[in-house]
Amino acid sequence: MAIPVLTPDQLDAQAFQLHDTQAWQSIVSGWELTAPEPGPPPAPTSAPAPVRQPSDWRSLLSVPVDRLIDDALRTLPAAPPPERPLPGRLGAVLPDRVHAWRRVGQGDLRPSVHLGYARQILAEWGWQNTPYRLRNARGARCVCGALLTAHRLGYGSPTTVNRAGAWLITELRSQGWPGLIGPWNRAPGRTAADALALLDAAARRAAAAGH
Repeated sequence: MAIPVLTPDQLDAQAFQLHDTQAWQSIVSGWELTAPEPGPPPAPTSAPAPVRQPSDWRSLLSVPVDRLIDDALRTLPAAPPPERPLPGRLGAVLPDRVHAWRRVGQGDLRPSVHLGYARQILAEWGWQNTPYRLRNARGARCVCGALLTAHRLGYGSPTTVNRAGAWLITELRSQGWPGLIGPWNRAPGRTAADALALLDAAARRAAAAGH
């Protein structure tokens, strides 16, 4: 199975372009706003009709019970994907093509789940901020490198990777960072804890938006 040959810089640029599209802005704008406060009830124009006591509680429902059950089942969160442990420390430094078999038969994921796997990669294989590439000699990844590695290990499609990157940029914008993910990753004083916290916050933001 062919694996897209993307560098962290290219992924960063693609995620930035997606973030700036009107379609993406319509997804992220207003997702965390609450409903407006209700106004005062309108004054009654006539005496209210007497309330008739229902003879059965089912008469209080405006829709059939079967439909209520179906609607409730549809709103339940999807079952999490089956857990697959990461390859060991040796797997962290091996070429990605060695892991291509892990993509066989794997379905797509939501961006929030993909971000969770990227976090796992940073937590288990390590984080690095210089030089800005997929991994260093010890197998540690930068933030964008973790997104790409998650995809190459079978977690999510190329489209999901781009969307996960766009959610990272969306989170960075909310924190006041105006640039790309790579310069944030390389900023002086940046730590592994910062990188993990960014992935956590982006995953929560994406999940809250249904992604």
